Amino acid sequence: MPAPLDRSSTWPYEDGEVGAFSYSRFSSPTAAHAEQALGELDGGEALLFASGTAAALSVVLALCSPGETIALAEGGYYGTNVLFRELSRWGLRYVEFDQTGEPPDADLVWLEAPSNPFLSMPSFELTATHRGPVLCDSTAATPVHVRPLDQGCDLVLHSATKFLTGHDDALLGAVVCKDGSTAARLREFRDRTGAVAAPDVAWLLLRSLPTLELRVERQTETARGLAERLGGHPKVEQVRYPGFGGLLSFDVVDADTARRVETATRLVENRTSLGGVTSRIEARSRWEGDRVPPGLLRLSVGLEAGDRIWADLERALEIA
Repeated sequence: MPAPLDRSSTWPYEDGEVGAFSYSRFSSPTAAHAEQALGELDGGEALLFASGTAAALSVVLALCSPGETIALAEGGYYGTNVLFRELSRWGLRYVEFDQTGEPPDADLVWLEAPSNPFLSMPSFELTATHRGPVLCDSTAATPVHVRPLDQGCDLVLHSATKFLTGHDDALLGAVVCKDGSTAARLREFRDRTGAVAAPDVAWLLLRSLPTLELRVERQTETARGLAERLGGHPKVEQVRYPGFGGLLSFDVVDADTARRVETATRLVENRTSLGGVTSRIEARSRWEGDRVPPGLLRLSVGLEAGDRIWADLERALEIA
C-alpha cells in the first residue's frame, strides 16, 4: 500500500528545532516516501518537482552559470529545446549533437533515452568520460529498461507525468542524482524557488510504481508487434522504434495524410502526451513545425489488446 497522504503545509518543531519536515515548500512525508521509492528503482537519490519542465529548469539553473554551454541531443523532446532557447536570454548557450556519437566539449551533456519522437539511443560509452556532468532524460525508457546512472551518467530526468505515474492524472517531474552533493544542491535550489511537487501528486506516483514493470512490459510487447505491422503497411514510409518501451513514431507521405490518420482512429485517441494506459496518436508537426517530417505521427501504446489497436490503425491508414 502507498504511504499515507499527508496534505499538511506545516509541521511542529521538535523541542524548538526544525525537524525532518517543517514547511511543505521544502518537502512532505508523502513526497519523501515517493522519492525514496523512485531512487531505489533508478539507483540514486531522487527529488520530485512540480513538472518535468520544472525539473529540467532546476537542473540547469542550479548547476550551470551564464556563459556555459549545454550539449543537447538532437531530435529529442522539443520542450527542452524551447526551454534552452528561453534561457539564452540569461547567457546560457546550447549546441545540438548526434547522441549516437561523441558529444562536443560542454559544461553539461543532455542525453535522451530514447529521444522523443525520433527514438534514437545515446552512446553511453562515448559520454561516460566527459569532463562535465551528463544527464539522461529517461522518460520514455523508465528504469524498467534503462538505468542511466549504471551507464555512467550523473543525473536522470523523468517527466513522471508519463510512464511513471501512467494514468494521465498527475503532473510531476523527477531528477535522480548519482552523488549526494548534487542532490543537496538541487534540493537547496528547489527550496528557494518553490518548484516542489504537491503531496497528492507524489502519492499518485507511489500508487503507480508497483505496477510500473507490468505496464511497461505489456506496452513493450504490444509496441513491438505494432512496429512490425506498421513497417509492412504500404502507406507507412518509415517506422522508428528502439526495440523496447511503449513509444514509437512512423511517417506517412505528408501532413494532410497524417491529419487524416490521427482523426480517423477510434480506439486510439487523438491527443498529446504519452505513457498512459490508453493509446494515443498525434501528428507532431502541430507542435514542432519543420523540426520533424510533416507526416510524422507519434504513437504511445497503452494497455489495450494489440490486435484491437492494430485494427484501428489499419482502418485509419486505409481511409486516409
